[in-house]
Amino acid sequence: MKKTSILLLVSFLVLSGCADRKNSTDDSRLANSTRTEKNGWILIHIEGSPRDMGYQHGYLLAPEILDLKGALDANYKVTTGRDWNFYRNESYRLFWSKIPDEYRKEMQGITDGVNAKTGPGNIDLKDVIAMNAFLETTGYYVPWLNNQVNNKPPEHCSAIAATGSWTTDGKIVIAHNNWSEYVIGERWNIIIDLVPEKGNRIVMDALPGFLHSGDDFNINSAGLVVTETTISGFNGFDTTGTAEFVRARKAVQYASTIDEWIKIMMEGNNGGYANDWLIGDNKTGEIARLELGLKNQFIEKSKDGYFFGSNFPVHEKLTKEETSFDPNSADESANMRRLRWEQLMNEYKGKIDVGSAKAFMGDHFDMRRKEVFAGRFSLCGHIDEDSIGRPGIDWPSAYFAAGAVTGKATDGNLASKLQLWAVAGHPCGKPFVAKDFLSSHPEYNFQKDYLRDMPSQKWFLTEPVTPSKTKD
Repeated sequence: MKKTSILLLVSFLVLSGCADRKNSTDDSRLANSTRTEKNGWILIHIEGSPRDMGYQHGYLLAPEILDLKGALDANYKVTTGRDWNFYRNESYRLFWSKIPDEYRKEMQGITDGVNAKTGPGNIDLKDVIAMNAFLETTGYYVPWLNNQVNNKPPEHCSAIAATGSWTTDGKIVIAHNNWSEYVIGERWNIIIDLVPEKGNRIVMDALPGFLHSGDDFNINSAGLVVTETTISGFNGFDTTGTAEFVRARKAVQYASTIDEWIKIMMEGNNGGYANDWLIGDNKTGEIARLELGLKNQFIEKSKDGYFFGSNFPVHEKLTKEETSFDPNSADESANMRRLRWEQLMNEYKGKIDVGSAKAFMGDHFDMRRKEVFAGRFSLCGHIDEDSIGRPGIDWPSAYFAAGAVTGKATDGNLASKLQLWAVAGHPCGKPFVAKDFLSSHPEYNFQKDYLRDMPSQKWFLTEPVTPSKTKD
């Protein structure tokens, strides 16, 4: 008995030692990463080699990544008629060959991290590619594939960039709210503080599993702040181009000036997720707008002015040649929100700061109805509460579960410290209750397994984590 007990003890110690070595290996990859939660946001800090950053990302956000995969599959199977296997295979076929090696390694790291945390086989590389590419495949590639001449991507986002005499201190102010289907946008609650081996440190909001921001709100250590709003009614896609998610990540990681950012973003442009990009350079106080179509690109800059976006195409040539957008229609949310932006700019010259920018993101004045009404036509969108539908876009119906799902704002002083103000859910603070919505609108019950509440949340100021070592 004594001999048997000794053998059992030795076996236990050997096995324990193996387990400790395995954990210490995992811990060494996770040592400089962190995860915290606040006010509905999940904040992660990752750093190191591309593979290690990916592993940290995947491990820290494993449940959220698997949840997003399920939500994407359930939603787009119905709304686009294509299943997840289609998006996995087509995203890989279209984009993999043009993804730089460092981002391939990072995506493989995400895959490894998820499976290490949750068990083998729960996700693979094709899943991660498809998740990162879904904005351009669902809204641009599939309509192009279906020969839909009048493609009308949904009306994503409202944003503002101002500088010079338009702001209280002459420095840049940039803010953005993300309009999305709630079933996806509720999950856009990740803030990633990313310190890569090469290039700039980046703080950005993102969906879990994303290499890029996606909606987009980025601050980098070179002094750039970048956001965007999509171009409504945009048509066109180039299957030989480079994925938008690759170009967006590369630009913010490696650009130090507005011109560098624009150059990277335009190389290999595939027309996917076509946007009006707003860029600020904190070093110079200059802001810019890049209207990035497939055939047409327009660049505007200012050190004393503003640019705003609400999904309207800015330039007549692009509007006529690449969109089905009617710039004169009062039925277009983009046009009504544009009028509201113009009204606010007239009122706030010299008074724009991060506080007023946050208020803009939660603004409910409806220029179509000429009253305060939180609906399709307000800067803070609540399409689920609006009886006016919009036939022909990807969110066609009245009372569709979509609208503003987050808000972000920063200024020159905060951006220099890689800080931003952020709010999860409607920027105005009004809650969304999924059960009540589905009870009133059972036509959307296909989302019931993934649609969830967006409770009222408060804005909070982010604090970047101190990296493990100083980067040059």
